[in-house]
Amino acid sequence: MGASSSTEQNVPTERREVETEAASAGALPMLQKAFSNLANPETNSVPIEKLQQCLNLVYKGQSDAGNRPELFAVLLDHWGSSIVDQFFVPTKGSINWVEFVRGYNKCCARTSASMSLNILLRVFHSALGRANVPLKLEFESDDADCKINGSLLPSHVLLLLLMCWSMSWDCRSLKPSEGKVNLSPPDLNHLVLSAISSCANIDSGFNAWDSDITSLEVEIPAGKFFTWVLSTIPCLSDCLRQYFHARLQVLFTAGDESVPPNSSAGDVSFTTCDNNVLTHGRAWAIALTQRSSINEEILDVCFPSSKDGVDDRLLYRSSAHGRGLNRFWSCVEGYKGPLLILVAASSGDIHEGSSIDRKWILGALTNQGFENKDQFYGSSGCLYAINPVFHAFPLSGKEKNFVYSHLHPTGRVYEPHPKPVGIAFGGTMGNERIFIDEDFARVTVRHHAIDKTYHHGPLFPNQNMLASLDPYSRPYLVGKGFDCCFINNWSRDEDTMNSMKQGIFPSLYYDRVCNKKLMGFLPTEASISEVEVWGLGGNVAKKVQDSYKKREELFTEQRRKVDLKTFASWDDSPEKMMMDMMSNPNAVRREDR
Repeated sequence: MGASSSTEQNVPTERREVETEAASAGALPMLQKAFSNLANPETNSVPIEKLQQCLNLVYKGQSDAGNRPELFAVLLDHWGSSIVDQFFVPTKGSINWVEFVRGYNKCCARTSASMSLNILLRVFHSALGRANVPLKLEFESDDADCKINGSLLPSHVLLLLLMCWSMSWDCRSLKPSEGKVNLSPPDLNHLVLSAISSCANIDSGFNAWDSDITSLEVEIPAGKFFTWVLSTIPCLSDCLRQYFHARLQVLFTAGDESVPPNSSAGDVSFTTCDNNVLTHGRAWAIALTQRSSINEEILDVCFPSSKDGVDDRLLYRSSAHGRGLNRFWSCVEGYKGPLLILVAASSGDIHEGSSIDRKWILGALTNQGFENKDQFYGSSGCLYAINPVFHAFPLSGKEKNFVYSHLHPTGRVYEPHPKPVGIAFGGTMGNERIFIDEDFARVTVRHHAIDKTYHHGPLFPNQNMLASLDPYSRPYLVGKGFDCCFINNWSRDEDTMNSMKQGIFPSLYYDRVCNKKLMGFLPTEASISEVEVWGLGGNVAKKVQDSYKKREELFTEQRRKVDLKTFASWDDSPEKMMMDMMSNPNAVRREDR
């Protein structure tokens, strides 16, 4: 038998090598069962059409779906064929056991993220070629680590992300016992805009809030796109490998069924129905940045099953639980696992004289729960610009000001230098990169120059524009594409102007009234519309918090109850004696003997 073990005598060297590689990954039993279910008993080989059907993505969706490109359905039809072309070399229209295992090893072997991404782009290029869609990608050789030249359009990037989303969804939804399911491809424009802003040459007037991804003709260089994926969403390169393995795993658990039931086939809705700040698309983007156990917890939010309690992970929502630090604290206190906090806010447009409010979302990921401290604490974390443009800002390793969360002192204690009350991330005390006030009404975002804990970058579009400049430097910077306003009492500084003429834009300017230098990048204050906190510590962290809350409720109830039997008569109590002495300390008292 082609799928039998290679412990027999006189096994060909080629077969022994591919089986050894598959066995090292623990996949050999699964491959043997999958091959037996797919293979033709007479020829002991897998027909190429059957393998393509196994690896194909087939969805029956609505024809009027608004948030998917027209080419998406066409690309799905050619996805399985493109995978087979990439990893298998069929012999006479079928694939034998050695070719089957070798193809699996090519796709699922442990390789670097860059090689996996290279392979993913090859499959994507092949699928578009089969659909007669031109794509300006050129691979210098057949090696998985070769250089990629050319460029992509924003519409191509969106197609690639939708395919990766579909594969990720398919991996977690494929179950032989299930029938029809619904697929809801999310809005992924924030990821496409991230690729555009990081890789393409766009003018200063580009508006991230009002841009149509499908109509943009901006070219994204392949090399820069490759770097952007590895630095921003490195887990994207794992989607193809996980999908390939999951499809064969279904064959392993499908009993005697020759072809796995396509749980993807069925009624499909292409409308996003989640109303949380953490939508499925935003959660998936955050999950692509994490390679730890947090990745799985966030993916459970992206792809919830009927048994999963997604609402159990939502610890706090300001619109449901009430605004303010006290309400927030009552919901998150006692949770000892990773937490994801999201802030949806709106601020005025930076253009002078504009009254347009721009909505944006930022987030912070902590590896531990919140604590009531008057100083920064924590061990790790990450900041996110989530909407309208997605960016991740991991730790820089220079400072450790990860998280700050401080409530009002419970007692009336005089503090000569009171510490800020609120929640903050990065920066220093009084100059936090993100600061949420105690009422959850305003959030202050400062320039990344004051923060050495997290990597540099804007937390919302145009944050890095100079907010206030003197009238002499303003015309020069406007000519360079900067949007500026100014304060009249700021004076021109000779060193500043000389630096600006050399292309250097310092952030300090001299104020003749205050007689001191001021930051050129002023903090942005925005109105908060919603705050969400998601617990990512799994069932264990949730059970620990539930136990903590029950214990606190028990202590509170015990403190409310007073047992009068434990107290003696008031006349005999030392409290009455002390009160009598205070009322008339000169009274003569005789000691009873």
